[in-house]
Amino acid sequence: MLKYIYSDLSRAVRYLPYGLALGVPVAVFIVWLINRQRRKKQKEPLSWVPVVIFGIYLAVLLMITFLSRESGSSKGVIDMDLFSTWGINDRNNAFVVENVLLFIPYGFLCSWNFKWAKKLWKCTLFGAVTSFGIEFLQLVTRRGFFQIDDILTNVLGTVIVWLVFRMIVLLFGPPQKKTEHEIR
Repeated sequence: MLKYIYSDLSRAVRYLPYGLALGVPVAVFIVWLINRQRRKKQKEPLSWVPVVIFGIYLAVLLMITFLSRESGSSKGVIDMDLFSTWGINDRNNAFVVENVLLFIPYGFLCSWNFKWAKKLWKCTLFGAVTSFGIEFLQLVTRRGFFQIDDILTNVLGTVIVWLVFRMIVLLFGPPQKKTEHEIR
């Protein structure tokens, strides 16, 4: 199973340049628009770094789950059987683990970017909606199978890293802004 995971992850890395090419300009444009509005309302601007990293991740996610597959590769299959993927063989077990790994950045980046995602149920719901959207697009375009297992494992990845992220914040505390005295 590990050889499949390693092979698939090394293939997924090839999408990083596309993620950078698509994610950076789109995220920069979105932050620019939002900050323009925030300046008009005299609010503090958004930080560029988390939004750009989230944009890169979403672009890579789109490439891996949707654009890297040929149209018609699934024949519109819907698999609503829970845990139907696990235990069949090492290849399918690797797919399950990879679906968890695929959404691990999602839980962290979602919490980092959105104040409302600091609550577990909101971050989980957003991960589930995003995963459902991916599965639905795969079904409609026939670029993958719509599997309930994929949604569950994606959500599991979101929840795992959200819990880890929150534990780190609880242990080390949120980053503190430096006072004027500390800056000098």
